[in-house]
Amino acid sequence: MILSDTSIRELMKKGGIKITPCDLERQLGSMGVDLRLSNEFKTFKTTHRPYIDLQKENIETDTEDVTIKEGESFVLHPGEFMLGCTVEHIELPNNIAARLDGRSSLGRIGIIVHSTAGHIDPGWKGRLTLEISNIGKLPISLSPGIRFCHIIFEELTSPVGKTYKGKYLGSRGPVASRINEELSD
Repeated sequence: MILSDTSIRELMKKGGIKITPCDLERQLGSMGVDLRLSNEFKTFKTTHRPYIDLQKENIETDTEDVTIKEGESFVLHPGEFMLGCTVEHIELPNNIAARLDGRSSLGRIGIIVHSTAGHIDPGWKGRLTLEISNIGKLPISLSPGIRFCHIIFEELTSPVGKTYKGKYLGSRGPVASRINEELSD
């Protein structure tokens, strides 16, 4: 069951769902909360390697951290992909999952907010990494602090037995893929 604004507000007041910082009057919609784009990004370096070997390579070495100064923006060109993250730190209890959706106003100009990672597990704690692409025909200037995506909460039939304890728990900024950690086991 998707939670309404009334249920979200109540759970946040009780501390069941935590979103910090959050201005509920501006960010709360009828069935979710708008999250803002931070000023931290990871871009992918140009490389002469023919491919990434997921079992051997630390993908973090293929990225470069970029921090945008206040009042500036990041220009994402057509066909480019980068990682960003939310301003907000999210904490979910063991009986609530969430989904991340792009905002339609950004989708209508070609911005994709997540490639595949739209699901947030119960027990999640941290900032959310965003997989940002520009599939439009023109460069787009992205300003940190804009309402960039929307989180929708779903109540589970019962609390989970396996709380999320994955490799991205506690993320404090954009995090590159760590798939090599699970493939090398």
